[in-house]
Amino acid sequence: MAGIIGVTLLMSVFSTGISSLLGIPLGIFIGKNRFPGRGGLLALLNTLMALPPVLAGLIVFMLFRSVGPFGSLHLMFSVPVMVIAQVLLIAPVTAGLTAAAVEAKAPAILETAGGLGVSRPGQLLLLGRECAGQLVSVTLAGFGRSIAEVGAVSLVGGNIQYKTRVMTTAILLEANKGDFRKALAVGMVLMTLALLVNVPAYFLREKLK
Repeated sequence: MAGIIGVTLLMSVFSTGISSLLGIPLGIFIGKNRFPGRGGLLALLNTLMALPPVLAGLIVFMLFRSVGPFGSLHLMFSVPVMVIAQVLLIAPVTAGLTAAAVEAKAPAILETAGGLGVSRPGQLLLLGRECAGQLVSVTLAGFGRSIAEVGAVSLVGGNIQYKTRVMTTAILLEANKGDFRKALAVGMVLMTLALLVNVPAYFLREKLK
């Protein structure tokens, strides 16, 4: 169980972190600016937010399989390729939620800051500070999708014991074997981990409000 928890946390932390680094800046840019094609970009993000995990896994599988364009990297059935599949799922969610949060506050904040003569970098810092609580929620949403996802990681990771088996794929395996008690026990541990992450994040979000 300890190994499964370790792989789960490793995958979730890296996929959430990378998705936040990619999605939050993109979401801030889209949320605070008006430019040609913005509506189409938002529509694309909203569509990708509904990307089925199995489809994301299939895309990554085709890219990284032995005869795929990135097959020479030999990443199939490893934690890194699971992280890549999850970033494909989570980054659009992070960007879309960030854009919505920033769009609601950006006009008033930027107008006031501009009137006071605050520099452009200062305006961005002020906007980030005002949206900090929402950005914590965005990151938590990404982590929640990561830790609970099963389709993509099962397809590209292979659910290999001691290597790529995570808690969701372990639940699926035990349920398929008919050991529902063990599957439920793993599920309870998974929910406990999620709670341990969300409780301190809740207090951080409240402090940032």
